[in-house]
Amino acid sequence: MPELGSNTCLCLEFSLMEYRTALDLQRNIVLARQTGAIENDVVLILEHPPVFTLGRRAGIENLKASRAFLERKKIPVIPVERGGDITFHGPGQLVVYPIIDLTKAGLKVMDYVANLEEIMLRTASDRGIPAKRNPVNRGIWVAGKKLGSVGISIKRGVSFHGFALNVNLSLKPFKWINPCGLTDVGVTSMEKELSQKISMSQVREVVTHHFESVFGFDLVRIDDNKLNHLVNCCDAENVFMKRSRSL
Repeated sequence: MPELGSNTCLCLEFSLMEYRTALDLQRNIVLARQTGAIENDVVLILEHPPVFTLGRRAGIENLKASRAFLERKKIPVIPVERGGDITFHGPGQLVVYPIIDLTKAGLKVMDYVANLEEIMLRTASDRGIPAKRNPVNRGIWVAGKKLGSVGISIKRGVSFHGFALNVNLSLKPFKWINPCGLTDVGVTSMEKELSQKISMSQVREVVTHHFESVFGFDLVRIDDNKLNHLVNCCDAENVFMKRSRSL
């Protein structure tokens, strides 16, 4: 692995990773970052199998489908510590989890959130999609429909969770919730806006490019074994027992 500079961010890419596995992985990296076991920031880039997650402000009334219905569909509902309300993750949605020491990066929380939105805005713009911010609700929007969501958590100055960009996923599950706790709000995807097939691999490359430029990072791709080697405290080695196929 190349020498790591102060502006190096370690990047791990996965195809599909179970939500709970990704959450365990984030929590372990956060702890390792807080203690100095990992000296560089880390970003996880992946997709999830179908799952609903409930943020800190989530009300169960925003889940319109019955638990029995979701059990038949084998879609779990998981409470988490991120901000925001209820949302859906599934294949075809690109999820990015930056684990950044905001204090060392000199970033205020609102500036950090704006950076996450900026990455999605630039990615959409590159494909000719006129996405915009919403002054009331976080994320990026196209004509009143949500294209990308932001939900973060910060522990002792280190961020986790992140953003989700709808690339080519099925939008049907969003009809079973009030997305982000909002009623009468539509959800869209890059593929729907362009009325053409969108390559997830190409979107991944564009997102990583804009991630580097917006944050001023140099991304160094590593696999989970190399990350595990860097971590010499916490319980991070155990989280990798629940493997996900690395890209």
